[in-house]
Amino acid sequence: MSHSEKFIAALRQIQKNGQVNPELNSSLNAEEKELLENLLQKGLVDESLKFLDQLDIDNDWNLVKKRLQTIKPIRSIAPSILKYAAILIGLITATYFLYNANLNTTEDSNPADVITLKIGGEDVKVIDQGENQEIVAANGLVVGTQKGDILIYDQNDEIEELIYNELAVPYGKIFNLELSDGTIVHLNAGSSIRYPINFIKNHNREVFLNGEAYFKVAKDADHPFIVSAGEVAVEVLGTEFNVSSYEEDSEINTVLVEGSVRMRDASISGQNLILEPGFKGAFNKSDHTIGKAAVDLDLHTSWVKGELVFRKSEFNSMIRKIERRYNVTITNNKEELNQKKFNARFHVDIESIHDVMQSISNVTPFEYTIEANENVIIN
Repeated sequence: MSHSEKFIAALRQIQKNGQVNPELNSSLNAEEKELLENLLQKGLVDESLKFLDQLDIDNDWNLVKKRLQTIKPIRSIAPSILKYAAILIGLITATYFLYNANLNTTEDSNPADVITLKIGGEDVKVIDQGENQEIVAANGLVVGTQKGDILIYDQNDEIEELIYNELAVPYGKIFNLELSDGTIVHLNAGSSIRYPINFIKNHNREVFLNGEAYFKVAKDADHPFIVSAGEVAVEVLGTEFNVSSYEEDSEINTVLVEGSVRMRDASISGQNLILEPGFKGAFNKSDHTIGKAAVDLDLHTSWVKGELVFRKSEFNSMIRKIERRYNVTITNNKEELNQKKFNARFHVDIESIHDVMQSISNVTPFEYTIEANENVIIN
């Protein structure tokens, strides 16, 4: 446990029990013990932890220490207590402004590592997967709620025009969405979806996908559900299917789990394909052809459960999926690996990027390094 972690752990114990347990107390120095006692007597424990609980202190600690280097020693009848009190005040102040600066930067620039919700094409909101909150339209009307890792929209007959929200999920995360008709959407890493906050009578239920999503479509024979994914449109009445339409991939794929879908080239009215469960429809972006083949559904839908499954998969194709799900960059300097095929299964909540690379290198030996930011270099 680091220096900062010990001190903060002691603060938490004082907050909960009014004292520090003997084992942790023995790991603190005399000045820290005096400071903790002083904070307890002055009722500053809750105030101190209010901001610290919101931050990963270890990641911010070095920045805070640099900020604290400018503070001059304070000398008085209780120099040790005042010196550490000044440090704590400086820590709280610095982390408070650091937190708010980061929050403002996140909301303004929408960095690539946060989930964002664009409301009505203008306001952009950062979505924290640990929060519960109301989703409010640009006109102030509450249209749904966030419950942890899912946004749930309510059907509202008062809304008589198509108003769109756009949900974007970065690499390293997945997120869930329930549309106003009850359709469930699981959105994969590195994907975004644009959808109406409320489906309107006498209009098709159409959403726009960039990336990959698994759909469980609510049945409504009078209002076909259409997924527009680049140059492909997938039309259904009620079914479960997966659509993958990443910009960097050479194909747009639809895999049907149950029900029936029609996959068509959005630019060529006569070219379409009806899929049966267990089949994949593939649209080639280069020559605009559509073909289908029977597939192992697990290979294409296991990501919803947090798994990456590969069967006779070329290494260069595996890299793209690993990068998206683990939010890393893999630089492969060993080109002969690209065409090698592998069978593998990983669970992103159990196996780290190191576990993944170690497992693959056990099959076909190669050397790799993982940098501090977890990016991978293969040599």
